[in-house]
Amino acid sequence: MALGDTKLPLEGVEGQAPDVGEQDYTQRAQWLRAAVLGANDGLVSTASLMMGVGAVKDEPKAMIISGFAGLVAGACSMAIGEFVSVYAQLDIEVAQMRRELQTKGDGASTDRLPSPVQAAAASALAFSLGAVVPLLAAGFISNYKVRLGVVAAAATVALVVFGSVGAVLGRAPMGRSCLRVVVGGWAAMAMTFGLMRLFSVSAL
Repeated sequence: MALGDTKLPLEGVEGQAPDVGEQDYTQRAQWLRAAVLGANDGLVSTASLMMGVGAVKDEPKAMIISGFAGLVAGACSMAIGEFVSVYAQLDIEVAQMRRELQTKGDGASTDRLPSPVQAAAASALAFSLGAVVPLLAAGFISNYKVRLGVVAAAATVALVVFGSVGAVLGRAPMGRSCLRVVVGGWAAMAMTFGLMRLFSVSAL
């Protein structure tokens, strides 16, 4: 038998090849989960801020302005934080690629390098989408008590949606995931409302 015809046993080697489809799904799921978390953050922080202002002032304008200010400030903060974080990750991966190029003569592909600008824009957009929910809920209601109730109800519905999406992406029990998200959102809104109400009473 010629040397070129020799076949080495490859049993078990083929199964070790990386599943490209699974890797792509994992990366997409990570991006979507980050977007859901950003939207949830925007929803809870803005709704809590509006509830806190509503505990002190019953004017709809005050709640809406505070909510819009929270949207802008939160989106900018999320974008800057994500940009700095992803840029640090990019520097680490580029340095690793350079080391591999020097030692092995072959570096990894640059197609999968993270984009700080894209990450910052996605984070700001996700936060803004979540923050818009309580703003739209309170924007057309003049009655004070009804407005507070509608903001809390709209935030609850959105929290259930975000919790469900997060459970699907994370392959976790949906009921438990939704319960955690809703209870956390309620706690944030209740604590902000209660502390601001206490502060307004004690200040007077």
